[in-house]
Amino acid sequence: MNPAVKRSAHAVSHTAGRLTVGGRLLPCFLIVGAQRCGTTSLYRALAQHPLVLKPVLRKGVHYFDIAYEKGLSWYRAHFPLKTTAYRLERRYGTRPLAFESSPYYLFHPLSPYRMARDLPGAKMIVLVRDPVERAYSAHAHELARGFETEPSFERAVELEPARLEGEIERLCAEPYARSTAHRHHAYVTRGQYAEQLARLESVMGRRRILVIDSGRFFTTPEPVYDQVLEFLGLPRLGDPVFERHNARPRPTTMPHSLRRTLSDHFLPWDHKLRDWLGDTPSWRR
Repeated sequence: MNPAVKRSAHAVSHTAGRLTVGGRLLPCFLIVGAQRCGTTSLYRALAQHPLVLKPVLRKGVHYFDIAYEKGLSWYRAHFPLKTTAYRLERRYGTRPLAFESSPYYLFHPLSPYRMARDLPGAKMIVLVRDPVERAYSAHAHELARGFETEPSFERAVELEPARLEGEIERLCAEPYARSTAHRHHAYVTRGQYAEQLARLESVMGRRRILVIDSGRFFTTPEPVYDQVLEFLGLPRLGDPVFERHNARPRPTTMPHSLRRTLSDHFLPWDHKLRDWLGDTPSWRR
């Protein structure tokens, strides 16, 4: 779809959503991250389930990170009507679940507290991937989108501490502020998954959080998909098509010395994931 036409369609749809906001759902679960870990692939697999209701126009609403000042009614306007859910529940005998996928939620310092307050009882799904590969993929992604101007991944990693200095404190002090560096240049910091999971757990508890090893999801998607359905309390209805989305080609190979340095950096963080995954992360085996 032409970008201008898409923006116009979204504006019309969201205006209609605001007019009917009282009759719309709020999500029962969220895919909250991590970025470049297969969130789009899982989103599209789940969206094929007849009892899983996606947002009206886009995968991620980004309310709890960069649009929180718009208010809960604005957020609710992005989701399907309750009448749609009632109709599906009568047909299948199970309550449908609305959801969205915004991978910045896991990393934004205020998102967990906002989600806990506004969506009590909602479940969170987190995907984790080899953090070295995640960082390298994120750099290529941000470079292609124009948010990164440093073509060298190694140099971008060197710049990261200076770029992020004081940004978390600023986001917490100014709740509606945005940070380009925090959102688009945190290549290493975003791969410290256990740190982010601990923050999420502190306000939601562990039982509402499911952590998935993306390596396992891409290798054997069927059992992982079934695990997600069990976590959500949904029956298996049909066989989804599993596809890998948003992969980006990489023009260069990461220097071996940098890969080793990053791997050593992430080792203690990866070790803490065993408690979440119930096993050693696939990239450490």
